[in-house]
Amino acid sequence: MIRAMRKPIVLGAAAAFVALALVAGGAYIYYFSGLRTSPAELGLTAIPSPAGSTPSAPAAAGLTGKWTVGSGSIAGYRVKELFVGQTSKHEAVARTSTVSGGMNVSGDSSGYQVSDVTITVGLADLQSKDQVAGRDVSQRDGVVARQLNVQQFPTAIFTVVSASVPAGITSEQVDVTAAGKLTIHGVTKDVTVNAKAQLVGDKVEIAGSTSIDMNDYGVSPPQVPFVTVDSTTTLELDIFMTKTS
Repeated sequence: MIRAMRKPIVLGAAAAFVALALVAGGAYIYYFSGLRTSPAELGLTAIPSPAGSTPSAPAAAGLTGKWTVGSGSIAGYRVKELFVGQTSKHEAVARTSTVSGGMNVSGDSSGYQVSDVTITVGLADLQSKDQVAGRDVSQRDGVVARQLNVQQFPTAIFTVVSASVPAGITSEQVDVTAAGKLTIHGVTKDVTVNAKAQLVGDKVEIAGSTSIDMNDYGVSPPQVPFVTVDSTTTLELDIFMTKTS
């Protein structure tokens, strides 16, 4: 009787050992291999018209007017993860094309002022874009969504308090600094976005980033076995705006 009972116990222990070995093997690939890649930081991507070509519509008519975020716009985050047993950190990157908003531009070719800038990003649609051999990084997205509580706080909103555009903006890249307020998880904080802008056809492309601490917004860094996640996070965007009036 005792021997009969020992057999299923031994088999169960063996099965548990095999399962543990498989998990450990997967963990080894994820945490200890060097097969990890992350996309480059967002920046200006469109190719402007060659010098000497016909001026684009905004360049010819002036930037003054209302502009709306259009197709091709993306936003996201990048944050450092340190795997157990490693000394170098991996950069987790997630992005979404669920971006909306707009701005008003006043002034003339001697200098422009930007106002009523609002950029809204849908957090529920963030998808991981980095790669780790042997690991489905999309599983991270569910953890992030829970930490951000996207059901209650589905968006991140950036509103600009002040910004200026250098005079004589053309298809050449120009530096833009925008001071504003960022709302995440129901908490609003002052931030400054450092960006570059350029005219591309009938659009204005703006790409930039800012760094925040998740804890400042009441968001704890995601808790994942074998991984320590930094609280400092870089938020980045590459948006295209079209003049509507």
